[in-house]
Amino acid sequence: MKGLALSAGLALAGSLASAHAADLTVYQPLNANSWAGPYLGGNLGYEWGTVSNNSTKPSGFVGGGQAGYNWRSGSWVFGVEGDLELTGADDTFAPWKFSNPWFGTLRGRVGYSFDNVLFYGTAGLAFGELSGQTFGLSESYTTAGWTAGVGAEVRLAPNSKWSAKIEYLYIDLSSSQFVITGVSNGYRFGVVRAGVNYHF
Repeated sequence: MKGLALSAGLALAGSLASAHAADLTVYQPLNANSWAGPYLGGNLGYEWGTVSNNSTKPSGFVGGGQAGYNWRSGSWVFGVEGDLELTGADDTFAPWKFSNPWFGTLRGRVGYSFDNVLFYGTAGLAFGELSGQTFGLSESYTTAGWTAGVGAEVRLAPNSKWSAKIEYLYIDLSSSQFVITGVSNGYRFGVVRAGVNYHF
């Protein structure tokens, strides 16, 4: 009798395990919309800002590329991302012209996903160049600073490897002592950009 009961129990357990495995196969395809793993992409946007101790307000289009890696725990997504951007941001006021030829960031990201949509906050290190010109003289400095922002990203189709995002960043590059102005000048600016990512 005990042998019969044991055989029946093992058979039932085997049936449940098979059914559970079938459910996992059908309803939880591997990495579908998981956001986990590496990605690579490009972006295009616009920046505007102010130069400290100067009246210029550089602004212009910006474009570049980004790469990153995400980890997922439940609906929470954690990641790191780096980007490098070329910009056309500049402004002239009286004898002064200031421009920001390029900048980059290295940031952490924390987000919450709703299936194929991800909302996130981001913050970290920023670096870039501030260039000044006056009366035929020019001077440039590459400095580091900080950045913080928010964004949203969405898969372009169910289980697609492609996603699209929109993002806002505030960036503060530290000041340097410019000889041509005789004062310390830094650059603080905002960036709004849209981009696409390919997830590997």
